[in-house]
Amino acid sequence: MFDRSWDVLAIAGPSGVGKSRLSYSLARHYDLPIVEVDDLFHAVEALTTPDQQPLIHFWRTHPESADFPATKVLELFLEVSRAISPAVRSVIDNHIETQMPVVLDGDYILPELIAEYSDRVKSIFLYEENHHQIVDNYLQREPMAGDQHKRAEVSLLFGDWLRDECKRLGFLAMPARPWETVVERAVAAVAK
Repeated sequence: MFDRSWDVLAIAGPSGVGKSRLSYSLARHYDLPIVEVDDLFHAVEALTTPDQQPLIHFWRTHPESADFPATKVLELFLEVSRAISPAVRSVIDNHIETQMPVVLDGDYILPELIAEYSDRVKSIFLYEENHHQIVDNYLQREPMAGDQHKRAEVSLLFGDWLRDECKRLGFLAMPARPWETVVERAVAAVAK
């Protein structure tokens, strides 16, 4: 049993940096369930129409977005993240109210959402500074997709944006590497 002062541990950051690997390791460490924000996103998408939630359905209804520049994709991603925030907020609120701790994993978790909460919600925003490392991570995770340089570029830009936002709001932005110590570093950061 851990001396825990929080109900929600949010592990956020760009796709392809090792965020889910860290989330699952921390869930095992603390013996807690995990909620993936991607699952919330897909549930909301299934329960709504593009007319009801155009941003939630944006990627599916705008296949041309695959050709957008990385900066535009990041702008849209941030808008989509804000659109899914009410669903994420409801999960956070439920776990605070019931005092049933959980690890929340997802790239749609923004610092501005976490800033709405007291220290009952802890967060770590993970990032990777090396474009080629993100490409390699995607290749290991999704070998059939091949090299995903543009997707890695978006993740790199998102990581830069996150670090700036975390600095502005006083949250921890933590490098994903060295991987050998990421869990230990995360546990130490959460204990502070």
